[in-house]
Amino acid sequence: MPPRLNIVVPVKRVIDYAIKPRVNAAKNIVETNGVKFSLNPFCEIAVEEAVRLRESNKDLVESITLVSAGSAKAQDALRSGLAMGADKAALIECPGIDDSKLLSLEPLAVAKLLKAYVDKSGANLVIMGKQAIDDDANQTGQMLAGLLNWSQATNASKVDVAEDGTVSVTREVDGGSETLAAKLPMVITTDLRLNVPRYTKLQDIMKAKKKKTDKLSPADLGVDITPRLETVSLADPPKRVGGAKVDSVDSLISKLKEVGAI
Repeated sequence: MPPRLNIVVPVKRVIDYAIKPRVNAAKNIVETNGVKFSLNPFCEIAVEEAVRLRESNKDLVESITLVSAGSAKAQDALRSGLAMGADKAALIECPGIDDSKLLSLEPLAVAKLLKAYVDKSGANLVIMGKQAIDDDANQTGQMLAGLLNWSQATNASKVDVAEDGTVSVTREVDGGSETLAAKLPMVITTDLRLNVPRYTKLQDIMKAKKKKTDKLSPADLGVDITPRLETVSLADPPKRVGGAKVDSVDSLISKLKEVGAI
């Protein structure tokens, strides 16, 4: 029998994937007023995988804990994950972090907060989305594994836990797939093909309100979250222009020269 899994799943509140982000008038932040937010899709996949591991073997998983860092509004994302089947949650509330302000948490700061929380929780497995759809950094999982000095497997499309406690992770690579195996403790980041998250029922949403959510601060964890980067400006991507047909290779070359492509 493998060691029981104490799973931590970091989650993030982001602008809903169906919403087209817009840069504000000052060109320094993405507009958030009146915008719908939801649980990051990759984080949702991570929560689903943790719950499925328990459903496949009730004796395998001891607990599933969600953790999020940010403003008090991040509780919405935690409640979504609790409704999917997680046991409890923790919010690392960061002063000054808000959707309407320029101050934001950088991947290294998040990794340090998670490292401190994982050490405190006694977890032996972290399952998290490979990236958040707001900044697409794809850095926090790798940084966390490095800080913890744990094994890591990124972009997981399949996860298996063997009887001896070995965790096998299949991931897609150029030209096929590869399978990595490592002993616990371990950090896994999830890809889109790992699973399809369940639809949460109303009764599950109501039950989630009764589940425990702890509140911490960066100071409680001894972590400095002072930003190291400054956003100078933001701009919408240039609008795509229509194509044009040419009737010969010579015309094509002439057009390419006109636009400076060759």
